[in-house]
Amino acid sequence: MKVAANGISVHYTLDGPADAPVVTLSHSLATTLAMWDPQMPALTSRWRVLRYDTRGHGGTDAPAGAYTLAQLADDARALLAALGIARTHWVGLSMGGMIGQTLALAEPGLFRSLALCDTSSRVPPEARGAWQDRITTAETQGMEPLVAPTIERWFTAPFRTARPEVVDAVRAMIRGTRPAGYVGCCHAIAALDLTDALPAITLPTLVLVGADDPGTPVAASQAIQARIRGSKLVVLPSAAHLSNLEQPEAFTRALTEFLAGVA
Repeated sequence: MKVAANGISVHYTLDGPADAPVVTLSHSLATTLAMWDPQMPALTSRWRVLRYDTRGHGGTDAPAGAYTLAQLADDARALLAALGIARTHWVGLSMGGMIGQTLALAEPGLFRSLALCDTSSRVPPEARGAWQDRITTAETQGMEPLVAPTIERWFTAPFRTARPEVVDAVRAMIRGTRPAGYVGCCHAIAALDLTDALPAITLPTLVLVGADDPGTPVAASQAIQARIRGSKLVVLPSAAHLSNLEQPEAFTRALTEFLAGVA
């Protein structure tokens, strides 16, 4: 399904009981809403689940130019408004967690709770060069040169060997990402700097991270958890960046227990 929101056409799905509380799932860079497939059976048994493709990804429009996290947050806010959703639990992984932090700071009344998964609250200045390198690669060579190094960061070596079908599906998502959308979102991520603002968030918050995540390491999640009062940190063993795919049972269990416990 598609809906006009914040000047673009946004692709989304809405599943689960129509009268249940809404959970919104926001995916990582260079994936699509299909990234959340392993979590859907458990979530849709108890919640109304909104998944959407972020600007520049999947079936959502990919305008040229640099995006900002504020713009991506406005997309989500406009999508919720267009669908008549006044409040939602927010579950964001990587870029989705950055969007969630941005929107929680701008409009906390939209959220019942916040789950920040394999994400960060700040890109340090010394890491911005790596983001510029990815932008240049996508602009000049397309997505193919980015596939292999991304997969190495996103999954541990044992998982890449044991579950090639999962890894191949993610490879296809990366390859299928339009360079303009990837570049736009890279600009948004590279400017991330929310750490000092996080104490303003008072929502029930779960911080979830793979123990072997090299891109948004455990230390980044610890920094978030230390600044959001009352938040809970869960570290999943034997998982890298896409922990919801590498350890789906443990991820889903931690998430559903958290959601069920939110008053």
